[in-house]
Amino acid sequence: MLATVASELGRNILKYGDAKGYLLVTWIDDVPNHGNGVEIKAVDHGPGFIDKQSALSDHYSTSGTLGLGLPGVARIMDALEIESELGEGAVVTATIWIRRRDRNR
Repeated sequence: MLATVASELGRNILKYGDAKGYLLVTWIDDVPNHGNGVEIKAVDHGPGFIDKQSALSDHYSTSGTLGLGLPGVARIMDALEIESELGEGAVVTATIWIRRRDRNR
């Protein structure tokens, strides 16, 4: 699932960020009330989001695609944040918390 998220966010950098940006994947250690996790941050230097809320809605697209990528990322991950100003690019941060499986089962 993490590979799918990284692929989608990377593709968005290529398509919407004018291929100017990067992905940063970080392991998060021992956060209170969450434990360990993984954060995938996509930073681009494109035009930014016109409507952040709509971008998270199924079938919303500004480029004629199916509009399922970013909403799918939001469903896979536990948290998704979008920071963007028009003309200034965007930072999309997706976080998932690792749930330990009971080893006694």
